[in-house]
Amino acid sequence: MKILLTIVQMGSLYGIYYIGCLIQKLLNISIPGSIIGMLLLFILLQLKIVKEKWLAQGSTFLLNHLAILFVPATVGVMEYFSFFSGWGFLTVVVAFISTVMVMTISGLIAQTISTHEEKKQVANERGFEA
Repeated sequence: MKILLTIVQMGSLYGIYYIGCLIQKLLNISIPGSIIGMLLLFILLQLKIVKEKWLAQGSTFLLNHLAILFVPATVGVMEYFSFFSGWGFLTVVVAFISTVMVMTISGLIAQTISTHEEKKQVANERGFEA
Protein backbone atom coordinates (compact mmCIF):
# COMPACT_ATOMS: atom_id res chain seq x y z
CA MET A 1 0.00 0.00 0.00
CA LYS A 2 2.90 2.35 0.77
CA ILE A 3 4.33 1.79 -2.72
CA LEU A 4 1.00 2.61 -4.34
CA LEU A 5 0.70 5.79 -2.27
CA THR A 6 4.21 6.84 -3.29
CA ILE A 7 3.40 6.23 -6.96
CA VAL A 8 0.18 8.26 -6.72
CA GLN A 9 2.02 11.14 -5.02
CA MET A 10 4.76 11.10 -7.66
CA GLY A 11 2.07 11.08 -10.32
CA SER A 12 0.46 14.11 -8.67
CA LEU A 13 3.79 15.94 -8.75
CA TYR A 14 4.20 15.02 -12.41
CA GLY A 15 0.64 16.21 -13.07
CA ILE A 16 1.44 19.63 -11.62
CA TYR A 17 4.58 19.73 -13.77
CA TYR A 18 2.51 18.80 -16.84
CA ILE A 19 -0.04 21.53 -16.07
CA GLY A 20 2.86 24.01 -15.86
CA CYS A 21 4.07 22.86 -19.29
CA LEU A 22 0.55 23.26 -20.71
CA ILE A 23 0.27 26.77 -19.29
CA GLN A 24 3.63 27.64 -20.84
CA LYS A 25 2.55 26.36 -24.26
CA LEU A 26 -0.90 27.94 -24.15
CA LEU A 27 0.33 31.37 -23.07
CA ASN A 28 3.48 31.10 -25.20
CA ILE A 29 5.73 32.54 -22.51
CA SER A 30 9.47 32.10 -22.19
CA ILE A 31 9.40 30.74 -18.61
CA PRO A 32 9.95 26.95 -18.62
CA GLY A 33 6.93 24.82 -17.82
CA SER A 34 8.78 23.16 -14.95
CA ILE A 35 9.21 26.54 -13.24
CA ILE A 36 5.55 27.40 -13.78
CA GLY A 37 4.61 24.01 -12.31
CA MET A 38 6.84 24.66 -9.30
CA LEU A 39 5.22 28.06 -8.77
CA LEU A 40 1.80 26.46 -9.13
CA LEU A 41 2.72 23.85 -6.50
CA PHE A 42 4.01 26.60 -4.21
CA ILE A 43 0.74 28.53 -4.56
CA LEU A 44 -1.33 25.41 -3.93
CA LEU A 45 0.70 24.63 -0.80
CA GLN A 46 0.52 28.21 0.50
CA LEU A 47 -3.24 28.41 -0.02
CA LYS A 48 -3.57 25.02 1.73
CA ILE A 49 -5.38 23.58 -1.28
CA VAL A 50 -2.75 20.83 -1.34
CA LYS A 51 -1.36 19.68 1.99
CA GLU A 52 2.31 18.83 2.38
CA LYS A 53 1.53 15.39 3.80
CA TRP A 54 -0.34 14.52 0.60
CA LEU A 55 2.95 14.66 -1.32
CA ALA A 56 5.49 13.81 1.40
CA GLN A 57 6.31 10.17 0.52
CA GLY A 58 6.51 10.76 -3.22
CA SER A 59 8.72 13.83 -2.90
CA THR A 60 10.97 12.08 -0.35
CA PHE A 61 11.41 9.16 -2.73
CA LEU A 62 12.36 11.50 -5.57
CA LEU A 63 14.81 13.42 -3.38
CA ASN A 64 16.43 10.19 -2.18
CA HIS A 65 17.01 9.10 -5.78
CA LEU A 66 17.86 12.52 -7.20
CA ALA A 67 21.39 11.57 -8.25
CA ILE A 68 20.06 8.86 -10.56
CA LEU A 69 17.81 11.41 -12.26
CA PHE A 70 20.87 13.43 -13.33
CA VAL A 71 22.47 10.53 -15.22
CA PRO A 72 20.61 11.19 -18.52
CA ALA A 73 21.61 14.87 -18.45
CA THR A 74 25.24 13.95 -17.81
CA VAL A 75 25.23 11.44 -20.65
CA GLY A 76 23.65 14.06 -22.91
CA VAL A 77 26.48 16.48 -22.15
CA MET A 78 28.98 13.85 -23.28
CA GLU A 79 27.60 14.21 -26.82
CA TYR A 80 29.06 17.73 -26.82
CA PHE A 81 32.46 16.71 -25.44
CA SER A 82 34.28 18.54 -28.25
CA PHE A 83 32.65 21.80 -27.14
CA PHE A 84 33.81 21.32 -23.55
CA SER A 85 37.28 19.95 -24.35
CA GLY A 86 38.85 23.38 -24.84
CA TRP A 87 36.92 24.94 -22.00
CA GLY A 88 37.29 22.19 -19.39
CA PHE A 89 39.44 24.11 -16.92
CA LEU A 90 37.32 27.24 -17.25
CA THR A 91 34.17 25.17 -16.66
CA VAL A 92 35.66 23.74 -13.45
CA VAL A 93 36.66 27.23 -12.27
CA VAL A 94 33.20 28.64 -12.97
CA ALA A 95 31.55 25.68 -11.20
CA PHE A 96 33.83 26.16 -8.18
CA ILE A 97 33.24 29.91 -7.96
CA SER A 98 29.48 29.58 -8.35
CA THR A 99 29.39 26.85 -5.68
CA VAL A 100 31.33 29.03 -3.25
CA MET A 101 29.02 31.96 -4.01
CA VAL A 102 25.89 29.88 -3.41
CA MET A 103 27.28 28.48 -0.15
CA THR A 104 28.30 31.96 1.08
CA ILE A 105 25.02 33.63 0.20
CA SER A 106 22.98 30.75 1.67
CA GLY A 107 25.03 30.93 4.88
CA LEU A 108 24.55 34.69 5.16
CA ILE A 109 20.82 34.39 4.60
CA ALA A 110 20.53 31.59 7.18
CA GLN A 111 22.58 33.61 9.66
CA THR A 112 20.43 36.70 9.11
CA ILE A 113 17.23 34.72 9.61
CA SER A 114 18.63 33.04 12.72
CA THR A 115 19.71 36.36 14.23
CA HIS A 116 16.32 37.88 13.44
CA GLU A 117 14.54 34.94 15.10
CA GLU A 118 16.77 35.17 18.18
CA LYS A 119 16.07 38.90 18.53
CA LYS A 120 12.37 38.25 18.14
CA GLN A 121 12.47 35.53 20.79
CA VAL A 122 14.40 37.75 23.24
CA ALA A 123 11.93 40.59 22.66
CA ASN A 124 9.01 38.25 23.32
CA GLU A 125 10.62 36.95 26.53
CA ARG A 126 11.28 40.47 27.79
CA GLY A 127 7.75 41.51 26.90
CA PHE A 128 6.28 38.65 28.92
CA GLU A 129 8.55 39.29 31.93
CA ALA A 130 7.55 42.93 32.29
